[in-house]
Amino acid sequence: MAHSTFPARFEFLDEIRSLVAQVAREGGFSEKDIYSLQLAADEAASNIIEHAYAGISDATLEITCNMQGSELIITMRDTGKPFDPSKVKQPNLKADLSERQIGGLGLYLMRKLMDEVRYETNARTGNLLTMIKRRG
Repeated sequence: MAHSTFPARFEFLDEIRSLVAQVAREGGFSEKDIYSLQLAADEAASNIIEHAYAGISDATLEITCNMQGSELIITMRDTGKPFDPSKVKQPNLKADLSERQIGGLGLYLMRKLMDEVRYETNARTGNLLTMIKRRG
């Protein structure tokens, strides 16, 4: 199991992707799946940095990545602004790029790339995002 706390800044996304790749590789995931896992983790961390911690420069992001049987479980915990996934509209993927609404694509992408995406918020412990990918 890998557990790390990163400063919630975009320049640490490489380290987050590396952590995910290392655990996924050790867990026997294909390179194609590892790429998808990194993309989902990158998207999730970017959303936390950009939205939950908007304007907060000294925030941290706690990440745990571990294998349970044939599943890779990635959790991200933050103490930023809570987020309500039910308020995010499904992106209209058929619209021209110029007419598309900004936002919503990250969550859509995470759900497409992962087998399960859960989000919980707790006034005491903060926000917890859990993403699960089963080895194919």
